[in-house]
Amino acid sequence: SIRHLDTRNHRDNADNLKLKSHKEHSACCEICGKCYGTQNDSCMHMRIHRDEKPYPCQMCGKSFNSANHLKKHKTTHTSDKRYPCHLCDKSFGRIDNLTAHHRIHTGDKPYPCRLCGKSFRHNHNLKCHLRTHTGEKPYPCHLCEKSFKQSNDLTRHLRTHTDEKPYSCELCAKSFRTKAALECHHVTHTGEKPFSCTLCNKSFRKRYSLTRHLGTHTDEKPYSCELCAKSFRTKAALECHCRTHTGEKPFSCTLCGKSFRKRCSLTHHLRTHTGEKLYLLLIHSSSDQSSPDP
Repeated sequence: SIRHLDTRNHRDNADNLKLKSHKEHSACCEICGKCYGTQNDSCMHMRIHRDEKPYPCQMCGKSFNSANHLKKHKTTHTSDKRYPCHLCDKSFGRIDNLTAHHRIHTGDKPYPCRLCGKSFRHNHNLKCHLRTHTGEKPYPCHLCEKSFKQSNDLTRHLRTHTDEKPYSCELCAKSFRTKAALECHHVTHTGEKPFSCTLCNKSFRKRYSLTRHLGTHTDEKPYSCELCAKSFRTKAALECHCRTHTGEKPFSCTLCGKSFRKRCSLTHHLRTHTGEKLYLLLIHSSSDQSSPDP
């Protein structure tokens, strides 16, 4: 009958949709479980985990994991910036970049987290934030067992293995692993302290130093250890403390192989190889000998 035929067609259509859905998600990532419609899309996704960026910009050397991302980046170099901001003097080559920029002026954050209510200006910032809830770290280092929530964290980490320091100071011979570290270093030449405390008017060269200082006013310690009852003012202090539980010593001497929990301990240790400590002791000793007796 016609009714029986309609029922059979409906069942066949449902089966076809299931089959189509399975085909659309047939290529799944073994690392994070994300699925893609084609093997090509899956291969492009794997570049994120491997930190592969085979598309370099010929104008600045920055590399990207897809041709489309490179194409978008190239617009930042062209003089054709037809979309000006009417609130400041910046202009943009693409309308979506202008739209995102406007949110800085308006304070608009249209991407809220469904788990904690925190909102973000950009969708990719929300995606990164969600990993703080899920604990997902989809960017593993192929040289050690560490994994990271963001690809740029992995890129910075890889430089600890290669000792690459691509950001050089134009005023002295020092080089740095990150652009932020170079910018922080620049103020040692200028003496600028752009981060001011609104409670006591103290100023600091680093934003991190200001954040740490603000804790002295409130005595707030928002970073708590999950293994004991201790709390800390900064995330860095908590991470350093956690190594007392794990025994991790991530700062290794390249000259003798000795490892340390704190970077400052490694810096102090390196002086035993360079002779800097001995030199300082000799200076103090010479100064003490030349001083008149009281």
